[in-house]
Amino acid sequence: MNSITFYPRNASLKGLSLISGFHGIGATGYWSVKYLIQKLYLKRCCIVDYSYGAPVSTLNGGKISTPYEIYKNESLSLFKVDVPLQKEQEVEFYREFADNIMKKGVKEVFLIGGLDSSLKNDNSLYRIAATSSYHKKNVLKEAKPLEDDHIIVGPVAILLNYFEIMNFPAVAILVYASSDRIDPRAAATAVQVTSDYYGFKVDTSPLIKGAETIEAELLKESTQGEYKPNTNIYT
Repeated sequence: MNSITFYPRNASLKGLSLISGFHGIGATGYWSVKYLIQKLYLKRCCIVDYSYGAPVSTLNGGKISTPYEIYKNESLSLFKVDVPLQKEQEVEFYREFADNIMKKGVKEVFLIGGLDSSLKNDNSLYRIAATSSYHKKNVLKEAKPLEDDHIIVGPVAILLNYFEIMNFPAVAILVYASSDRIDPRAAATAVQVTSDYYGFKVDTSPLIKGAETIEAELLKESTQGEYKPNTNIYT
């Protein structure tokens, strides 16, 4: 029995790339996707209804916004996950989601995640991980792959694993980010890389401003006591 249904059922994603990100390190993926949807003025094209989804609803511009939605324009689609799934539901949901978008004609998947900044050992702002059928292009041609001894977990890992099995082109950019707080600067990097890759322009200055505000608060707190970041090493 399928637990995911796309509404409208005939919604097409044929020939589009799909971008998504999740509530991982620094909330980098989630905030990048949400920001891109807003700044590119994308329209919702379909709701992804999950039988075991969270009983949560919000308003967006006065209209009901459901937990799992896809937005698009003429060349891109973005999948926004407002509410994280329970761990035991993730594999079923994301595998079934992957099957659906492949059937609906998505040509490539571009994932955004966070990478613990304590792992940074050079001047790079991010690493990438890609399936065997993905071929590096555009701004990612010279991008460094994630080191072999690092581990990817959560939705990004589930999707990369499944797309590898299905011989489908998918790539994840893993941006160095704070592991113990929301990191707007990491989201700004992710948005910039994504816009360079797909050839559109987005102003990231509001994200940078948000980062500066948070960093100023952390600096203020550090003068009052020792600041100890989390040592989580996973994406």
